[in-house]
Amino acid sequence: MNDAMDYLNIPEVVVEASPNGVGLITLNRPGALNALSLPMIRALMAALQDWRDDERIHAVAIRGKSRHGDFGAFCAGGDIRFFHQAATTGNPELEDFFTEEYALNHLIYTYPKPYIAFMDGVAMGGGMGISQGGQCRIVTERSKVAMPETNIGLFPDVGGGYFLGRCPGRVGEYLGLTGQVITGAQALLWGLADVWAPSDTLSKAWEALQHVQAAHAADFMAAWQAQTRALGWHSGEQAALALGAQPLAPELEQAFAADSVVGVVQALEAAGTEVARQTVETLRLRSPLMLHVVLEQIRRARSMDLADELRMERDLVRHCFHPVHLGLTPAASETVEGIRALAVDKDHTPRWKPNRIEAVTPDMVEPFFLSPWPAAMHPLRDLT
Repeated sequence: MNDAMDYLNIPEVVVEASPNGVGLITLNRPGALNALSLPMIRALMAALQDWRDDERIHAVAIRGKSRHGDFGAFCAGGDIRFFHQAATTGNPELEDFFTEEYALNHLIYTYPKPYIAFMDGVAMGGGMGISQGGQCRIVTERSKVAMPETNIGLFPDVGGGYFLGRCPGRVGEYLGLTGQVITGAQALLWGLADVWAPSDTLSKAWEALQHVQAAHAADFMAAWQAQTRALGWHSGEQAALALGAQPLAPELEQAFAADSVVGVVQALEAAGTEVARQTVETLRLRSPLMLHVVLEQIRRARSMDLADELRMERDLVRHCFHPVHLGLTPAASETVEGIRALAVDKDHTPRWKPNRIEAVTPDMVEPFFLSPWPAAMHPLRDLT
């Protein structure tokens, strides 16, 4: 093992190996809330591959540095400004970004050693992709968890269909379509986290990781988790409820079980409650086209294994940036328009096409799910 790992020496990702056998990763781009760039993805992939087969490494832990300390801003997702620039200039690294990011997500899910994600602060989009596959996903009272991609004309990728589709009831449809930001306690209740921890205990837990002595990964985790219980950490449904989390409202549960996005909206309007009204308002702000795509994505993903779901997402993202079937160039795509409105011009008035949920037709949606590559040529063909 090369402790220095000089070939990963980029300032945005700090990679270390503790003497007791823990791979430690700190995302160090706090000014951008640790949004992932292609070099960061490559550094993460290289570190995890290096440690995967190293018998001296028992576990891996990842955190995100904030402007105020070593925790507090896990990862806000992918670098959407780069997406916009790359799509409008034809930068081929846009294709590499998604192929390599999804391969990284798959590696984390299939990692043979404990992977511990400190999801303190913002954990959205790509941040969920580098945490949801972990064996120990830690949230705090500062956690802001979401898959907000419909707000930029995209879909919940990085395995979003897979992990949202496995949330209880219709929570996956609700979170995927609305992009709603939830608390750490809510994430714990809905299966998107394993442990809730007071944020002021994270430094002690991180330090404790570096002093646990164990010959095997299983023994290591048991010893470390015994220490964290003394720090006031909680897990389980009852703990989440005690922390203020609530099940999905019955009218939302019923509405998001509808067969179509139009059906979801109609059911919400018929419910007549305040939460239903607010949810309709939120949906009306999102990309109408991508709402239909996302509903189909999550429904399909429920019966797919992870590798196939990620391959489907790779197809979807290709169509998002190259919507040939809609007669649009990448620069005129729904995704580029959504990013423009949110992060470039910041006018927050995206010009969606179509601009109404009811105007989206099956002919607009179905081609998203046709792969642009033969199976043998798929960028993620080697995922198993």
